[in-house]
Amino acid sequence: MEFKPILPFEPIVTDDMPRGSTWISQIKWDGVRMLTYYDGNEVKLINRRLNERTSQYPELTNISAYCSAKSVILDGEIIALDEGRPSFYQVMRRDGIKKQQNIERAVKQIPITYMIFDILYCDGDWVLEKSLEMRQHLLRKIITPSMAVQLVDNYPESENLLEVMRQHQMEGIVLKDLSSSYSIGGKDQRWQKKKVFKDLNAAVGGVTFRGKTVNSLILGLYDDDGRFWYIGHAGSGKLSVQDWREVTAVVPALQMQSRPFENLPERWKGAVWLKPALTVKVQYLEWTPHQTLRHPTIQAFVSFPPDSCTFRLARET
Repeated sequence: MEFKPILPFEPIVTDDMPRGSTWISQIKWDGVRMLTYYDGNEVKLINRRLNERTSQYPELTNISAYCSAKSVILDGEIIALDEGRPSFYQVMRRDGIKKQQNIERAVKQIPITYMIFDILYCDGDWVLEKSLEMRQHLLRKIITPSMAVQLVDNYPESENLLEVMRQHQMEGIVLKDLSSSYSIGGKDQRWQKKKVFKDLNAAVGGVTFRGKTVNSLILGLYDDDGRFWYIGHAGSGKLSVQDWREVTAVVPALQMQSRPFENLPERWKGAVWLKPALTVKVQYLEWTPHQTLRHPTIQAFVSFPPDSCTFRLARET
């Protein structure tokens, strides 16, 4: 059979730790959510936005090397490490490559690991209604861990794991009820996430320059009425010198005479206004009372529709 891509089950944001004997916690890996589909003949990798990424990760297409199932749908996250920690910037470098020769080079330069945490289908049967505990047991039977493939571990002490994430400056934890079934396209309290660092996708509505090169992005989000609002400047983060050069090169094609924002950004003098066509993942500490981001840093450019960068979605992530 040929699988139709599905939307994965998502955790909700929480401030409180759920209590009870059925709850476990897992590391929240700062990577790319990816479902692996194998119908017995062909392997496909498809992300949470239903975009295929099979060619970008050739080390995962030989599924018999790590999975004994004759047909399967796996759920997990692809990560890339930088100095021993997951780096969203590095994994996005892999995720955005299109040319075959560049992919072959990147396999060696940016190794990835597929962190598998769930299974939806196995050997001709859907296992969605089985408990998470039973699905994890099934994963342990069919998955052979390797350098490129790992099973995500469970931890009983959520507070302790969260503190370890703080100490290592990692994103946070996911809390799951072991009795929970898997809800395709669902998002409810049976899976929850608690972050050390918050993040969101923002559209770029302007830039500032240092000399002839862009050195800061002016960020915005859309409200429910489609109006675009300034939420902060970001110039620090993980972009390389080459990334800033590439941003500088596209400015002339996106430049606007008037600002795209409803509100006037702070430090707007010298700004060059842009049509909101670029999207970045931004990490930040918190929202200010003026609805701007405190200490935003750029993690990477992402292939996310700029007009989908909304306050509503930002509050949910």
